[in-house]
Amino acid sequence: MSATGYIQVHAYTSNAQIPLQDVAIAITDPTGAAIALRLTNRSGQLDDPIAITVPDLSASQTPNTGVTPFAVVNLHAKLPDYEEIEANNIQVFADTVTSQNLELIPLSELPEYWNQVELFDTPKQNL
Repeated sequence: MSATGYIQVHAYTSNAQIPLQDVAIAITDPTGAAIALRLTNRSGQLDDPIAITVPDLSASQTPNTGVTPFAVVNLHAKLPDYEEIEANNIQVFADTVTSQNLELIPLSELPEYWNQVELFDTPKQNL
């Protein structure tokens, strides 16, 4: 049986966390198939969290069931003139909003990185 979990993003620049509007967010499954494509609003967030099909909540309530109690998704964030971000293996649980912070660095500060992507890989939890 499956349930629903959610993912929300907060895209910003600088340590002051200045929100970035119109950041293109792509959520994919581990095979690369698109789940959702969205743009951030003027607050640097999605208007609504993205719904993700995940294992039932009961999978996370009992140890050693043999069922992974979360779904894994990948996220790609892109905004012209900013470094791209790719976050892999984001874990989404049933009835929970997973929040992903995205600090995008202006390319004017790092001109040598104009064609590179900053990669973050979330290690699997030992549940």
